[in-house]
Amino acid sequence: MACFFRRSIAAKLGRTLQQPEDVFIPALSAVPVFKKQQTADFKLSINTLRISGILPSSGDIQLQTEKLASQLKQDSVLEDISAGRGVIHFKVHRKLLVQKILEPFGKEDERFGLSSELFNTLKRGTTLVEYSSPNIAKKFHAGHLRSTIIGNFIANLKQSLGNNVIRMNYLGDWGMQFGLLGAGFGQFGCQEKLKQNPLQHLFEVYVQVNKEAEHNEDIKQAARDFFKQLEQHESEAVSLWQQFREITVDEYQRVYKRLGVHFDIYSGESFHQDQAQEVVQQLQSRGLLKTSEKGTGVVDLSPAADMSNICTVLRSDGTTLYITRDLAAATDRTEKYQFDEMIYVTDKSQATHFQQLFQILLRMGHSWADRCQHVPFGLVRGMKTRSGEVVFLEDVLDEARARMLHNMSQSKTTKEMDDPEDTAEKVGISALIVQDFKGPLLSDYTFDWDRMLQAQGDTGVFLQYTHARLCSLIQRNEGAEAAVFDPSLLLEQTSISILQHLLRYDEVLYQSVQDLQPKHLVNFLLKLSHLIASAHRELPVKGSSRDVAQARLRLFSGACSVLANGMRILGITPVNKM
Repeated sequence: MACFFRRSIAAKLGRTLQQPEDVFIPALSAVPVFKKQQTADFKLSINTLRISGILPSSGDIQLQTEKLASQLKQDSVLEDISAGRGVIHFKVHRKLLVQKILEPFGKEDERFGLSSELFNTLKRGTTLVEYSSPNIAKKFHAGHLRSTIIGNFIANLKQSLGNNVIRMNYLGDWGMQFGLLGAGFGQFGCQEKLKQNPLQHLFEVYVQVNKEAEHNEDIKQAARDFFKQLEQHESEAVSLWQQFREITVDEYQRVYKRLGVHFDIYSGESFHQDQAQEVVQQLQSRGLLKTSEKGTGVVDLSPAADMSNICTVLRSDGTTLYITRDLAAATDRTEKYQFDEMIYVTDKSQATHFQQLFQILLRMGHSWADRCQHVPFGLVRGMKTRSGEVVFLEDVLDEARARMLHNMSQSKTTKEMDDPEDTAEKVGISALIVQDFKGPLLSDYTFDWDRMLQAQGDTGVFLQYTHARLCSLIQRNEGAEAAVFDPSLLLEQTSISILQHLLRYDEVLYQSVQDLQPKHLVNFLLKLSHLIASAHRELPVKGSSRDVAQARLRLFSGACSVLANGMRILGITPVNKM
């Protein structure tokens, strides 16, 4: 594994420069693979050693590079050490590279790359991730897809690296829209329709009552009255609200199941309405609460305390706002879950909201607010189904499945499957995820059905196809794999390229956990899939001698294991046939 080689090189550097070997680990990285080109396996950045004070920061960097390279001698691990421009390249003995990388896969090791010493510096502990967070009594809007899949990726990544992860869905289940819905249901609602198609009916009622409220003051007043009854816990209003909430959560869980997403906790704004008043009192007692000219309660966040940057926490009628409930929720969570970090995943339009939230928490004396983080993301443009503009996520999932099923039936692969619809669903969802994850999260992107579902090219379909093809190869040769294999039979450049690429797996996960961007892992897996495609052509198992077949099967099963594990971290369920 990469750790073994990194440790050997670091030990050699430590002896040469009279330093503890651990200091060299961050300066060493695996060299990216270039198609058909022979490259070194690791490189050492001399600049990193200068910045950390291991080498003098003055003087000619190239002279330092060449001098250090000449002091390092080949040994039983390294067959070549050479100076590049400001870097030293290390090439591992080929047979040893094959043996060490593929060794763990003979022991059914599912944790390849996850026990790397690179992760020793990471703080483990409890991570609370709040994501998805749709609004109650509305069908699951396609706009919530990004928060759901990005939050799921972050939770999976943290969990795979040993954190105790709490997955939380913070529902929009409070506020004036429930006043409107409650009043509207009294006028336009029907319990029978609610049983038949719950969310569709609530959506229709909501649209109708909104239209009426535009020109009908009585409806607006009825909405205010209903919400007041809710805030005062009047049983009839609360019972109707509870019914709306339960219906919605049941419906959402069905959609989450399709996406392969689950939550440990379904929380919501409603849980914190009473605590929000306590927050207001705390702000008051700390002298942080001011009254604006409009009579609203505000916190002044301007450095000069001149009210040039204020955050409203209270309406003029004394009712609380979304941010007040968020302040209460954050305080409650730290007491309840004692998290070491809390990550909020929402679109970038809420960036200011979270800056203000964290600032106010710090001013309230909550130093743990420094351990809270907002992961923002851009918008998806042009997400439409064949029937026109899309609103609901289920329509997108249905269409992805239908289009994928059509593509599969065109290529005559559906006959061999037990459940073609289920396979099409999983592959369609992986296409959605990979399209979303390929670029930086902050960027907006344009949704493109045709490009997303291509079997060749950098898509989720290509990842699934590669995995299914590997599973098929391993299955066809069941019994041919052996506990031991001969590493000298895997020295072709095609094989070496796959192994060199696998050396980077722990670095890619480390990079991902630093910036919480899925693009590093997506691009790593796509590159791996392209390398595997070359190996299928150039390293046939069928027709090879038994020893060669065993060695190649070990290579393919190792690559398959890493591909599957990486896909699962992204939130993709690998399929074995397609």
